[in-house]
Amino acid sequence: MIPCRHAAGRLPGKPLADIHGRPMVAWVVDRARSAQRVSRIIVATDHDGIAAAAHTAGAEVMLTRSDHQTGSDRVAEVLTRLALPDDDVIINVQGDEPLVDPADIDAVLACMDDPAVQVATAAAPLDGDPSDPARVKVVFDLHGRALYFSRAPVPHGGPFHVHLGLYAFRAAALLRFAALPRGAAEQQERLEQLRLLEHGIPIQVASARRHLPSVDTPEDLDRVRAILAAGA
Repeated sequence: MIPCRHAAGRLPGKPLADIHGRPMVAWVVDRARSAQRVSRIIVATDHDGIAAAAHTAGAEVMLTRSDHQTGSDRVAEVLTRLALPDDDVIINVQGDEPLVDPADIDAVLACMDDPAVQVATAAAPLDGDPSDPARVKVVFDLHGRALYFSRAPVPHGGPFHVHLGLYAFRAAALLRFAALPRGAAEQQERLEQLRLLEHGIPIQVASARRHLPSVDTPEDLDRVRAILAAGA
């Protein structure tokens, strides 16, 4: 599922932002479609224009409420309308990731081959300034489970790993996530994944080769256009 909202604070309407003649959401749909382990693509959005663009790109579309705090909460709303078994796997590919690597989608989904894993995500070595709060850092244990996510440079002194905007959930775990209250860490860091850790739900972290930029600002959008023009 690809959650997309229209009212982004720094770049309103960004899922419809033009990238070489196509809206950004279409690029995300294409990347998700290229993953080997994905069997169905649904765009979850609160906006008719985004819905139309996603439909043109070949995705299923489900309209949602506009008041969700996070993309995973939006995906959970869609899940409540689907008759899926509790152990089915849903991957949230965020709608501002037009450069997401299909191999990383598959790597996160591969974590779910272990029936004990309820939630998985991905991280890559940080190439950039660890003090940049837009680059979310993750610290994980010796078994690849997340210990903490932060906008601060953690762990002290590195090595630093940047979190990628991918979350795989078993259906039951996603519904549980959406029913849980937001904790202090989630609200302070503005990171939805901390809700899981605060409530004792482990997150398995898949390794990715590199981090390509998501789109939060007009400058990010220009950077993504340049990367795609260069053939990424």
